[in-house]
Amino acid sequence: MTEKKLQEAKELPYSVLILLALMGILIGGIVGAIDAVFGRVLLYLTAVRTAHPWYFLPFLGLIGLAIVYAYRSIGGKSSKGMGLLFEVGFDEEKTIPKRLVPMAVATTWLTHLFGGSAGREGVAVQLGGAVSHWFSRFFHFPNKSRIFLLTGMAAGFAGLFQTPMAAILFALEVLIVGNLSLSALVPMTVASFTASLTSHSLGLEKFSHVISETLSLTPKLFIELLVLGLFFGLAGNLFAYLLARIKQLQARLFPNPCLRILVTGIVLSILFLSLHQGRYSGLGTNLIAASFSGQQIYVYDWLLKLILTVLTLSAGFQGGEVTPLFAIGSSLGVFLAGFFNLPAELVAALGYISVFGSATNTYLAPIFIGGEVFGYQNLPAYFIAATFAYVVNRRQSIYALQRIREHSAKQ
Repeated sequence: MTEKKLQEAKELPYSVLILLALMGILIGGIVGAIDAVFGRVLLYLTAVRTAHPWYFLPFLGLIGLAIVYAYRSIGGKSSKGMGLLFEVGFDEEKTIPKRLVPMAVATTWLTHLFGGSAGREGVAVQLGGAVSHWFSRFFHFPNKSRIFLLTGMAAGFAGLFQTPMAAILFALEVLIVGNLSLSALVPMTVASFTASLTSHSLGLEKFSHVISETLSLTPKLFIELLVLGLFFGLAGNLFAYLLARIKQLQARLFPNPCLRILVTGIVLSILFLSLHQGRYSGLGTNLIAASFSGQQIYVYDWLLKLILTVLTLSAGFQGGEVTPLFAIGSSLGVFLAGFFNLPAELVAALGYISVFGSATNTYLAPIFIGGEVFGYQNLPAYFIAATFAYVVNRRQSIYALQRIREHSAKQ
């Protein structure tokens, strides 16, 4: 059914494609503006928490109760989060409630203010999908629901990270592994670049760090990049595996979601405060900055960030996984660089993209993140490391509803 719909969508007349491109401008502008507000407030709250960890971190469990209560009381279908977008993409759900946007934004702000280790891309992709999909009701052409959904998902990612090409590829790849929904390319491209330009013009920071050294590819370097890709792939798989298993374990131990998030939140508060007073709270941008500026990176940073992020998200706190994955990969890269006698910033960049790719089951998006964030002069190195990180994948993914192409073809 999916293949048939994609074929039908490819045959849309040029007049519809022009209309979709115009819609891409509108969607990109709206989503980019929301991303800018969401992202800037999140960075402000992060700074407040970092300056006063003892004012906020002890109360993570209590704020978790408020989050669970809010979703159970007024969240409705929006409590499914990213899962709802996958269901809409597979035509298992028809609508995305508008309340998803304020619910996801507010609860993610609270998670970060009180010290939970989580990301932000989940919210950006959700709000982009929700905003864009709302417009699909005004159109009548094949596969309109998926086209508008993918357009919004790409715009949300692009507006937050300001990597529009990677955002397009991420949205194309993430629903079904091994299948690219190319029918949505026109509105996705327009919306992604518009969202990126909009959020940037409204003052949202973009992380970028151009790698100062360009390596010449040799057989020895190829093997080193291959091995590094395997290490990073294992780290990404470990994250996805533990996230799924610990969610199941917590559900068995604490069937009541209120008790689950309260108990886990209390334990996390103790751990966050005990381990360098909040070093592993929030996005992990502190670890990313340290990895690329020569600051202190401990050999255990990547592992503690991985475990504490898994515990935060599996308990029911809100956010995403991507920025913590960037932090895990870059700090692991700094640790591994010494064993390979390679520049720490380059190996950190390889970890940044490859752990993300392995955990999300995406291949092209990580390579383009490398180019858009770190510069294109080491593109062959990104390509090789991302390839072998992707090959390691044993079909684990941080997105529980993600499908594999050969499986989906039977449905």
